[in-house]
Amino acid sequence: MAGHGDSTRAIFFALGANFSITVVKGIAAAVTGSGAMLAETVHSFADCGNQGLLLLGLRQARIPASPDYPLGYGKAIYFWSFLVAVMLFSVGGMFSVYEGVHKLQHPEPIEQWWWAVGVLAASIVAEAVSMRACLVEVAKARGERSLAKWFRESRQAELIVIFGEDLAALFGLVFALAAILIAVATGNPMWDAVGTLMIGVLLIVVAVFVAIEVKAMLIGQSVDPHVAGAMTAFLTARPEVERVYNVITLQMGNDVMVAIKAKMHPTSGDRGLVAAINSTEAAFRQQFPEVRWSFFEPDDED
Repeated sequence: MAGHGDSTRAIFFALGANFSITVVKGIAAAVTGSGAMLAETVHSFADCGNQGLLLLGLRQARIPASPDYPLGYGKAIYFWSFLVAVMLFSVGGMFSVYEGVHKLQHPEPIEQWWWAVGVLAASIVAEAVSMRACLVEVAKARGERSLAKWFRESRQAELIVIFGEDLAALFGLVFALAAILIAVATGNPMWDAVGTLMIGVLLIVVAVFVAIEVKAMLIGQSVDPHVAGAMTAFLTARPEVERVYNVITLQMGNDVMVAIKAKMHPTSGDRGLVAAINSTEAAFRQQFPEVRWSFFEPDDED
């Protein structure tokens, strides 16, 4: 059964790794003159800002409901997650493509390449640690589903963003390392430019996929399909409920709104019906504590 990953833990792991990586990459880029290294420096710097935005979004999502926002601020995390995807596309991806094209037009030899190789190797290790921490939280959320299916079905926008960032960062580092090694081995600095372009394309592709998923949440998605199925099954099995017609859910950050339309078993008058509904709702909220608002409509037809 799918659970809920601790996205805050994954964000802090990623932030710590990216901050340290940004510093050493920047030094290596200045020493070597490598375009791929410069692209990776900008990428890691952008990731640090992105993780700060995600933490801000999580904080805003916890603001209590108000008369102007009766369903709370839970969806604020979707806005900030979408903004992160845009920044990953523009600051990271587009800059890397620009730098790659520039290096293709004006190739420059890589100086003191061993600096870049050492920094990239260390960065791969640091990013792998961050990726592992993220995958631990993803594993809690995805259950037995594949990573691809979890990515499409998850409603944790911030965890999707961190997973996408870590994945792009790890592959980007591998591309940069391979590009520099090939450029040094062949004596052709054009390979460095090719690596820079590959990093840019990778970031743009990941940003687009992340943006598509987060956009769906911004518009208003139901809960995770596994959770939705469990909710319907739970209500169907309740002794007070004769038939479930509709279970409409809306994910609001970490909170959930549910509207239920069901036929109840006959009771002794209105008081009995109200008691049956209250009993069902109490058990439902206990089983699914993420449900913050529930609206129950008894009816005898769909």
